[in-house]
Amino acid sequence: MSIKPYFERMADYNRWMNAKVYRSAETLSDADLQADRGAFFSSILGTLNHILVADTIWLKRFANHPARFSALQSMHQVDAPSSLTLILHTSFSDLANARRLMDESIIQFCAEARDDDYSEDLHYTNTEGQPFVNEFGMLVQHFFNHHTHHRGQATTLLSQSGLDVGTTDLVMMLRERSTR
Repeated sequence: MSIKPYFERMADYNRWMNAKVYRSAETLSDADLQADRGAFFSSILGTLNHILVADTIWLKRFANHPARFSALQSMHQVDAPSSLTLILHTSFSDLANARRLMDESIIQFCAEARDDDYSEDLHYTNTEGQPFVNEFGMLVQHFFNHHTHHRGQATTLLSQSGLDVGTTDLVMMLRERSTR
């Protein structure tokens, strides 16, 4: 069984869901986006920044895979975030633009990766400098799971602000696209 199409679909779902979340969030004022809502990353802006921070950290690690994915080579020039709570972008429009670019990199990376790449081990260090070795496919699975987890938090915060991002299920994306 090929795992490549699964990760390509997850990259597509990731982009689809991020677009929905950001379309809802862009209707809020800066004050509403930055308001401390008691969430783990404080605010809607903080939560969306965290997802981008984690993406940066993981894609920098993925760029060191023995396959040397061309789609991720630009990650070598990006500084590693100093904290998981770092606010990379205080401007929502800058954050949204960075999100779109990151999503395109993820799409390209998943298109480039081969099934064999996912079974290799990836050697990396965590943010505290501790070394780890894990099967690459499991790390990519974690990467997408992390998105889903924190986007769920973001959709809750948006809902508490009176906004509905709509259905978030993967199957809805598949159904939506099958009717085109």
